[in-house]
Amino acid sequence: MQLTNLASRCDELANPSLANFGVSIFILVGILVSYLPQHYRIIARRSSEGLSPYFVLLGTTSGTCAIANILILPTSRTDVGCCREISPFACGAALLGIAQVGVQWSCFFLIMLLFLVFFPRPSAADSENDPKGPTYRSALIVVGVSILHFLVVFLVSITLLARFPEMLQLWANVLGISASVLASIQYLPQIYTTWKLQAVKSLSIPMMCIQTPGSFVFAASLAVRLGREGWSAWTVYLVTGCLQGVLLVMGISFEVREWRKRKADAEGRDEVRGERAPLLGDGEGARQRSHDSANGAGG
Repeated sequence: MQLTNLASRCDELANPSLANFGVSIFILVGILVSYLPQHYRIIARRSSEGLSPYFVLLGTTSGTCAIANILILPTSRTDVGCCREISPFACGAALLGIAQVGVQWSCFFLIMLLFLVFFPRPSAADSENDPKGPTYRSALIVVGVSILHFLVVFLVSITLLARFPEMLQLWANVLGISASVLASIQYLPQIYTTWKLQAVKSLSIPMMCIQTPGSFVFAASLAVRLGREGWSAWTVYLVTGCLQGVLLVMGISFEVREWRKRKADAEGRDEVRGERAPLLGDGEGARQRSHDSANGAGG
């Protein structure tokens, strides 16, 4: 029965839909492009100020659970097995769902590394003003825990795959639920941090503008590819899209408020210059008339 199902699945994958392939490629490129503004903003500002350590930690661990989840799902393992029977193009099309999750995990892992490399080192005065603020030690802990979590998930997955394959579906569900819970919690500390700062700092609004609608499109793509059995993979992105939308609205409102403040300050400076100009002109005229009178008397 399993061989029959495998053959049926391979026959289905042997003739991929060009429309679905195009959409999947578009999503894959979109995921990569969506993270570039965040990478650029941290590097350009040379600071990861404004990013919550808990946001980075939960996002990285959530991504690890998501990529492990989709890799060990029976549907994904069947697709990988079919690559021996179908053309390279059909194989690539079949594995695009895995590639999409993998690219997303890799991009967020890079954010974690940039968060550490460009973590601001506050002065002693700054530490006294904000003793509860994140420290460089907290950034190191975030990276350490993220790497440890990746190793544990990897070792457990390999062990179950080699010794207890009948438990893989259960493990996939555990990973999927964990990814959903972590993704849900992930945005809460960032929402709090952004609200507390009343500014986005190094958080990229263009990234969120791309990713918020993209999360819903990505979820739909995975749902079509994996079906009900893969619910634990695509529900992650439904939750993520909703919470990221909240953060996006908050960030835009703070940026608009800051822009209005800068505009008002600039207009205020222009008005002050405009009021001073006639006074300066009158002063110059009085000095000139006094100078002319003195010259006339001397003549």
